[in-house]
Parts: sequence; structure tokens; C-alpha cells
Amino acid sequence: MSNGQVHLTIHNGIAQILIDRPQARNAMTWSMYEELARICEQIASNPAIRVATIRGAGGEAFVAGTDIEQFRDFQTGEDGIAYEKIIDERIGQIESLPMPTVAIVDGWAIGGGLAISAACDFRIATPKSSFGVPIARTLGNCLSTGNVARVVAGFGAARAKRMLLLAESIAADEAKACGFVTEVVDSAGLEAAVDALCTRLAQHAPVTMRVSKEAIRRVVAESVPAGDDLIRACYGSRDFKIGVNAFLDKKRPEWTGS
Repeated sequence: MSNGQVHLTIHNGIAQILIDRPQARNAMTWSMYEELARICEQIASNPAIRVATIRGAGGEAFVAGTDIEQFRDFQTGEDGIAYEKIIDERIGQIESLPMPTVAIVDGWAIGGGLAISAACDFRIATPKSSFGVPIARTLGNCLSTGNVARVVAGFGAARAKRMLLLAESIAADEAKACGFVTEVVDSAGLEAAVDALCTRLAQHAPVTMRVSKEAIRRVVAESVPAGDDLIRACYGSRDFKIGVNAFLDKKRPEWTGS
């Protein structure tokens, strides 16, 4: 299966980022994360860009997390810490972009895909879209405390527990009701809604938006505690290995609690 690509198109001051691996529901590979990092560096230094959008190709998923095949080689909890550090850096690059960012969600935003959408400033979704982190049911790993903070900030603690403990997904309408999604529109009206939001943002004061974004980011980041011990416990567990193998073998994991 293809390792996928991340594309950048710039038009009329709007940077359009496309996550392109539809045959795998846009699950991210290491090379895709690196491409995303380079694109973020490129647009962050371009003052002509007023708005950035991120979307997934294919119409089935925004991003269905990280490609699970890449977890087969993990041996200890330290592998998990190294992985989550990289993910935190990539998500942090999106969150720290100086211009407003819009996630265009048409389908699933799962795991790492949820984190990418949460790092954006606004989210426009179609009715079929859903947001979730089903790892308690599937892999037996965990999010970094930084990404947990983003989920809690976006959905509230009660919904975060439904997502992380019950492995429930939140539908687009509920995500809008709690403020995580800005607008829910059908597929036929998606492009018009994105254009309208981007046009509105492009007309506002860039410096004001930049410093306001950064102030909000600092407020949320200030509350994030250290979490390496939690990551080490999950990624170093026997259950994580069971979860990865079961997922790739399309079987139901049998958890041991160890």
C-alpha cells in the first residue's frame, strides 16, 4: 500500500493542505508526518498566506489516525514516548501556525486525525463526519497529555471520557452543539461554506489574529502536565502489543490488564 502524500496548493492567499492516502482512509505514515512538517514550516514563514485549510482526500475520512502497521516494531514504553513526542511536535506545528486554520472534515476524524482537526482553529464538517479516539477498544495505547488537553478543550471533560474510556465517537451535530465544529453542511454546500469562512478570516487583521491565537494556545498549554509515565505504562504494556497484532489481524483483542 502507498505511503501516501501531503500536498500543498497556495491560491489567493489561502494555503490548501491535502492529506492524500484515501485507500487507507488517509492514515498517516512517518513520511506523511514529515511532509506535513515541511509544509507547516513553509507556510509559517510566508506572510502572504492569510488562511490555511487541511482536508483529507477521497470523501470517506479526514484522517483515520496513524497507520497501525508502523507500531509493529515497538518494543518498550520508550518507543511510545519517542512516538508521542514526534506527534506532539507535528500537531504543535499546526497549532502554532500564525494564520487561522480550518479543518475540512468529510468523514472520520479518528485518533491522530482528531488531534489534527483539534489543532486547527475552526472545523467545518459534513453530516456523515464523526470524531473519536477508539483506542480503549482497539489498540490499548494512549494520547499524550497535550492531545488529551486539546480533546478536553474542544469537547469538555465528560465527552472526552466518553471518547477515551467508552471509545465512543461524537457525531457532527453533537460536535457542533458543544462548539468543537463551527458549521455542519452537506457535501453539496461544503466548498461554499469553506470559501465563505476563509474569505471572512482573510479580511481580518492578521496581527490581531496571530497574537490572539498564540495567547489562547499558551493558556491551554500552561495547564498541560508531564505525562511520560502514563505513555510509558501504555506503550510498554503487554496489552498494547496484543492490541496492535489483533488490529492488524482483524481480530478482537483479548485484554490482560498487564
